[in-house]
Amino acid sequence: MKTTPTVTLFTDGACSGNPGVGGWACILRHHATGKEKVLFGAEADTTNNRMELMAVICGLRVLNRAVSVEVVSDSQYVLNGLKTWMRGWKKKGWKLSSGKPVKNIDLWQELDTLSQKHQLTYQYVPGHQGHPENERCDQLAVQAYKDWKKENF
Repeated sequence: MKTTPTVTLFTDGACSGNPGVGGWACILRHHATGKEKVLFGAEADTTNNRMELMAVICGLRVLNRAVSVEVVSDSQYVLNGLKTWMRGWKKKGWKLSSGKPVKNIDLWQELDTLSQKHQLTYQYVPGHQGHPENERCDQLAVQAYKDWKKENF
């Protein structure tokens, strides 16, 4: 009997100004093989929350088959959204209880679609507290937006 492969997805986002130039990064680690894939990028006019979401989205985008994914993040916004809020938003037509549209709806909807392909679990890690992969993702995200600034300003 085949078991579903397990991948850990470490993520982080960073922004220089909020809004401002931002970066995101993720590390995918395959449990059985220990192999890693590192991804990162930057955007010109964004927010920290959007970069936190992009890190998870870009990590899930590269998975070419259904797997179990442990999402490890320092973003309560992302984790609460995935675990709890998204269900309610969808029932209300992607609106908040106030009736206003969900912020970052484009990213939440893409994350919803991607997350349905996999079995997700979640782990919160406090940011800037020495968690090796979280610190690495933070460094990569910051470097991504710094590099973007150098190339575009």
